[in-house]
Amino acid sequence: MKAKPWHVRRQKAEPLKYTALNDRLYRYLMDQRTGAKDTVLDQLRAETRRCFPSDAPMQIAREQGTLMTLLVAATGACDAIEIGTFTGYSSICIARGLPAKGKLLCLDISGEWTALAQKYWAKAGVENKIELRLGPALDSLKKLRPVRQFDFAFIDAAKPEYDAYYEAVLPRMRKNGLILFDNMLSGGRLGGKTIKHPIAKIIDRLNRKLAKDKRVESVLLPISDGVTVCRVLH
Repeated sequence: MKAKPWHVRRQKAEPLKYTALNDRLYRYLMDQRTGAKDTVLDQLRAETRRCFPSDAPMQIAREQGTLMTLLVAATGACDAIEIGTFTGYSSICIARGLPAKGKLLCLDISGEWTALAQKYWAKAGVENKIELRLGPALDSLKKLRPVRQFDFAFIDAAKPEYDAYYEAVLPRMRKNGLILFDNMLSGGRLGGKTIKHPIAKIIDRLNRKLAKDKRVESVLLPISDGVTVCRVLH
């Protein structure tokens, strides 16, 4: 067998470039952002843990909320939609990035969760920007006026329906609008040769679909449990 040239033999694979987080570094990360000390959002997190202790982990991460406020404002979004509101943390962050006359449509199935959200929308002074519709999100989407369009969408609801939400929302997005998905690392279950967890399999299929979908540009960011950002191209 012919030997490989020396420069090929000595060449090593490019090292992976990332910084692994620990608790110390993560706390530092959370502190280095605009509005790191936010009384309303901190109170909402505390009351969510108190009222819904088993569901509280569904709330988005603090830095994730700051990122969404920044993206909404930077893109000049005026019309936004959120699928999965829970107790309102993410909706406050989205609404804060909207202009004074901007609108956010929130879709959720729980009157109990969203009652707490409405309380904090008022505390945050964004209640006039938000419309809440209760019921299955796909049904609510079908009932929207055909001309209703959005500049920004955040999807964080039932994982088995993520792809259906995407296909229902995408035709309503304006060109260059952003669609964000939460929990796209599925608790770290992805990346192996085999994926056994049923929800992880669903998320993996969607991740692979979005990476190849010619209708959008997408990137999966290692924020919290993974946030995918898609820019609509049509």
